[in-house]
Amino acid sequence: MTDRRLENIEKKLTKLSENIEKARIAEYIEIMNNPKKLIFYNFIGGLARGLGTAIGLTFLVALLVFMLRQIVDLPLIGQYIADLLDIIEKNR
Repeated sequence: MTDRRLENIEKKLTKLSENIEKARIAEYIEIMNNPKKLIFYNFIGGLARGLGTAIGLTFLVALLVFMLRQIVDLPLIGQYIADLLDIIEKNR
């Protein structure tokens, strides 16, 4: 009975060890203990998120403008903007 129990514990420990390796906890702990690496990785992550946001927003605005052009006559809106700019220039 104890041999079977020891084998079962050994299997569970092996599986736990494999799961820890897969989770890369050692690398995570190393990064958390090294402030320079942590700052660097957060900086790179922030740049990637910012770039992704800029690209995504550009795509969505372009899609919105395209859809509005199909639905509404945008030169009319452009004329309002031009009139507004003329008013601003006259009041300077």
